[in-house]
Amino acid sequence: MSVNNFEKDLSRLEEIVTLLESGKCTLAEAMTLFEEGIGLSKECNKSLEEAKSKLTVLSAENGEN
Repeated sequence: MSVNNFEKDLSRLEEIVTLLESGKCTLAEAMTLFEEGIGLSKECNKSLEEAKSKLTVLSAENGEN
């Protein structure tokens, strides 16, 4: 997992949400942005799950629950 990629993906996702909320996109543009947003959301979630797993392992190694 790369923190830079996560930050970049999250930033782009925020841009997409702003664009979609503005209501200035055509339907075709909105659909394309929505599709990109879903992909980015999945990538961000994957990165967060990987980080959570690493934290769980590190906590277990240090005797924390």
